[in-house]
Amino acid sequence: MKTITAPPATTAVAFERVTKSYGDVRAVDGLTLDLHAGETVALLGPNGAGKSSTLDLLLGLRRPDSGTVTVFGTTPRDAITAGRVGAMLQSGGLMGEVTVRELVKLACDLHPRPHRVNDVLAHAGITQIADRKVDKLSGGQEQRVRFALATAGENDLIVLDEPTTGMDVTSRQAFWATMREQADQGRAVLFATHYLEEADAIADRVLVLHRGRLLADGTAAEIKAKAGARKVAFDLERIDPERTEQLRALPFLTTLDISGHTVRLQSTDADATVHALYGLGLYPRNLEVAGLGLEQAFVAITAAEEARTA
Repeated sequence: MKTITAPPATTAVAFERVTKSYGDVRAVDGLTLDLHAGETVALLGPNGAGKSSTLDLLLGLRRPDSGTVTVFGTTPRDAITAGRVGAMLQSGGLMGEVTVRELVKLACDLHPRPHRVNDVLAHAGITQIADRKVDKLSGGQEQRVRFALATAGENDLIVLDEPTTGMDVTSRQAFWATMREQADQGRAVLFATHYLEEADAIADRVLVLHRGRLLADGTAAEIKAKAGARKVAFDLERIDPERTEQLRALPFLTTLDISGHTVRLQSTDADATVHALYGLGLYPRNLEVAGLGLEQAFVAITAAEEARTA
């Protein structure tokens, strides 16, 4: 029987040993990664991790000190000039003395492969505010206008920096449904976010940056597993200072939180920790053991790196 292999995924973005410094600060440190067509990729990292610098390099806003950045096999600037990249950035204001429709029409007119203005407005969910002046918009409405400008034409890569900041829950859900459609049509979608629940729910792949280096690269499930810890929660009838010290001495403990009669902890070996808990003669009620969420895994991974490099 003949084996049919899937064609290799198109490489949308390639970073090869890229560095970028600002004075004594190394914002990007030997970064190597590939992004592929049809992927939705979340870029995570604490403040100062290098996320904004990475996006600036990807969009040709800055040049690397060393290494190479290519977008669809060419330079970022050439890819953008060809209309293959759409970007929604936090920095930079919007023209204020024009209507939403006029601004979106300008973006469509400038794009080498434009969409129809009404279609762009509809996809961004801003048809109802199309005749409103841009400087009269709320923060969430401004974000949707930025999204419209980023998708004014037939892009192959969409880059989003904190795209849902200021949006309400309904708008965020509609936004991500549209982004999933973009990826399903073969486009690469890269977004930086502080909303880790979005990365968990939306991203096919998660990248964790720390001090300009790539700490983790995988699915959300793989990132959670990489943290190597699990959550344990239970109730105790009595928690006094002596018992608190006993809990702090449990093996493989990484964090401990006590609120009233409820104990929440993280352990790198939950089975051993729970066994030791019973060994103390304690009888926890409502015992729950679960894997870390993406946010907790992110904190654990970055904290471990901080401890390693301290």
